[in-house]
Amino acid sequence: MIKLGLTGSIGMGKSTIAAMFTDEGVPVWDADLAVHGLYADSEPLKVKLVETFGDVLTDGVVDRVKLSAALKGEAANFDALNALVHPALAEDRLAFFARHKAAALVVVDIPLLYEVGADSYLDKVLVVSAPADVQAARVLARAGMTEAKFEAILARQMPDAEKRARADFVIDTSKSLDDCRDAVKALIEKLR
Repeated sequence: MIKLGLTGSIGMGKSTIAAMFTDEGVPVWDADLAVHGLYADSEPLKVKLVETFGDVLTDGVVDRVKLSAALKGEAANFDALNALVHPALAEDRLAFFARHKAAALVVVDIPLLYEVGADSYLDKVLVVSAPADVQAARVLARAGMTEAKFEAILARQMPDAEKRARADFVIDTSKSLDDCRDAVKALIEKLR
């Protein structure tokens, strides 16, 4: 099994590219979806989050708005959150690998892949990228997004140029969807 990491900064098209791998029959593990699942279903994690950050639940599920407010943009709080979430996330990822052990290729979609050192257990890394103006337009079009929020998110992420420099493969998502789909198909063929 080849474990291909998929990453890129906010607004670069990770979800679109991940969907293209899924369309081609490649199993995809999505870290963000896994976190959502843990926030809804993992009682031990919810208990630890409440102990650490106070009332961050709504109807028994971790409320991301409350959690974000509790983090207050403080690096130490993000470190504490990561220390709680990452072990549970690792278990979920290992279960995904076990479920798909017969697959020739799997994709692991992790927005902060390099930042959390995930490249250490992956065989190859694909970075999706687009020019900064395209990225900004995509992100600022999202509901509730502001320039200040966008800048705060970027500040926690490795710069796009550094991600591209470290990557084994790069797909420019500013091109057409057909071009991106062709690039995904060509990469699958190469890796298989």
